[in-house]
Amino acid sequence: MIYLLCGVSILCILSVYYCLKFAIILLNVRDAIEESLDTIDENYNKVSIILDVPVFNDSYEVKNALSCLQDARNSLLYVANVLAKSEENEENIDYYDEN
Repeated sequence: MIYLLCGVSILCILSVYYCLKFAIILLNVRDAIEESLDTIDENYNKVSIILDVPVFNDSYEVKNALSCLQDARNSLLYVANVLAKSEENEENIDYYDEN
């Protein structure tokens, strides 16, 4: 009976140890995601400011660069929504559109 009690006690101690270990890992991952969301938000705002400036050059390269920046801004918004586990469906995500 004593051996059984010692075995169960050891198993309980091990399971508590691993539960605490994984809880700490999850907290660290959550903190990293929150920091990533802050960085994404800052970059999204910077790109939005750049895209709000009117461009007076109609060359293909400038239009292509603006299109790439708009795609990057939309990607940042999408990633932020996915990481934040937004309650909106993917269809309801509002992309910033100047048109």
